Amino acid sequence: MAIIVRLQKVPVEFEAALPILRKIEAAGYEAYFVGGSVRDTILQRPIHDVDIATSAYPSEVKGLFARTVDTGIEHGTVMILDHGNGYEVTTFRTEFGYQDYRRPDKVTFVRSLKEDLKRRDFTINALALSENGEITDLFGGLDDMKHKIIRAVGDPEQRFNEDALRMMRAVRFASQLDFQIEAQTLSGIYDHSQLLKKIAVERIHTEFVKMMLGTDAPRGLSLMVTSQMYRFVPEFGSHAAAIEQIAGQSFHLQNEVQVWALFTSAFGYDRSQITQFLKRWKTANKIINDVILTTELIDQIKSHSVGNFELYTAGRANVLNAIRVLGTAKSDLIDQYDHLPITNKKQLKVTGGDLIKDGILKPSPKLGQTLTALEKAVVLGQIHNHKAALESAAIALNKD
Repeated sequence: MAIIVRLQKVPVEFEAALPILRKIEAAGYEAYFVGGSVRDTILQRPIHDVDIATSAYPSEVKGLFARTVDTGIEHGTVMILDHGNGYEVTTFRTEFGYQDYRRPDKVTFVRSLKEDLKRRDFTINALALSENGEITDLFGGLDDMKHKIIRAVGDPEQRFNEDALRMMRAVRFASQLDFQIEAQTLSGIYDHSQLLKKIAVERIHTEFVKMMLGTDAPRGLSLMVTSQMYRFVPEFGSHAAAIEQIAGQSFHLQNEVQVWALFTSAFGYDRSQITQFLKRWKTANKIINDVILTTELIDQIKSHSVGNFELYTAGRANVLNAIRVLGTAKSDLIDQYDHLPITNKKQLKVTGGDLIKDGILKPSPKLGQTLTALEKAVVLGQIHNHKAALESAAIALNKD
């Protein structure tokens, strides 16, 4: 049975798109805001993407507006550009045949809002908001939100067979929203967890990082363990004990570097292993480098072997990352970092060009080695960061 609730005021994030809905409706079609933006409106969370669904077919939408782009025309999505911002408008549709467990083999455009909403993943996302503030709820999403429950729309087995990534989305929502996964939905995830192997790592990566940055990330990770999903993502299956231990901890991470450093430190990985592991997760090179530096600093902090040069090598951002992952108050390390003589090589008061110009060294491997030695000596307080002192030290270092 349909439940309709009226909002007193449509959120400001939707206001710029209201003329689009009104123009579609004036032409005799239905149009609604749908998906996560409606959910987040009700939960009073920040709204990000504003998506619109309509009974108008793509050709009919394009006929109503002067400027459009076919961003996903095969799935019924057209971006409308002539109201200041770009808004994606998607035709109501049904989907059939998911041979790759991710994308439908066939999409059929329909005029029915109900048919469109019942193909969606979870009840809390199967809501439609009209331009006058009415929320249409056909599957109990409002009640599930009230009770903080994540429930598949219809049969969970069918939903996860259609799109196996929905299992990761379920645990991500559990973490982000601090919700519980309904028993039948969780059972469906357990039964289909092996299907994660069919999903591109890049997509799993995105959902996993969002989950780990959520309000209750330990819950999300615990659900991955309970449902067995952890066994079907890169290398986690080999570290069950470490992952269960992490899931039992209390932590609140702030960025992707901290997410991966939490695991690489627990796994006891060295530089080579970290690189191999994060390459399998399709992680950006900059992230990999920072995870290496953060993990090494975590190990040094644990072994009480942190000095000026270790902090300098890590960099301030990674000192903060290590402190966050360890979950302990280490403000003394930040204070120590902030009092380093230099915090990067560019602050050194002598350059390779200076050493060549002043006749101390010629272009050669020795030049780079000397600068590296001077840099370390300054960081350790063994030489003052003054040109004359540095050049004298360079001469001493290169005496035959």
